[in-house]
Amino acid sequence: MTYLRRAVKYFIWFAFVLCITLAIMVAFDLVEADPRVMFREGTKSIWQIAALFVVLAAVYPLSGFAKREAIIPGEYPEIRDKVISLMKQREYELESEDGENMTFRLRTGFRRAMKLYEDRITMIHEPGGFQMEGLRKDLVRIISFLEYKFKDNSEDEYSKS
Repeated sequence: MTYLRRAVKYFIWFAFVLCITLAIMVAFDLVEADPRVMFREGTKSIWQIAALFVVLAAVYPLSGFAKREAIIPGEYPEIRDKVISLMKQREYELESEDGENMTFRLRTGFRRAMKLYEDRITMIHEPGGFQMEGLRKDLVRIISFLEYKFKDNSEDEYSKS
């Protein structure tokens, strides 16, 4: 169900962006307002563009969202507060916590809207770190950030002894 919801959302988003782009082009007299003149094959092109958007919207959720593992050493009670603090630095707030699993959302409404409200990062605690799920490009950044910060912290502890 989540997949279908995401696909419909992205189809609407693609259509919205196209409409805004065409409206701007018409406003600046770059193209005629008549679809029969605006597109090479007239109104037939609208259905071709819609079909292209259906394909893109169907494929994007498969490639845009991922599950990745973050290697974060330590027991959950020891690392919990630091994870929450580091996520706050990345402008995420704790949405819910269920045992050793946490869910984060972006704090600002504008950034959430720009991601079509698909900004949730789910962290499931496992031995040796977290299994994380969310937007692929956000996960890469967040996992790199968290692993770097926890690596720094563990190296500091070893250098003290």
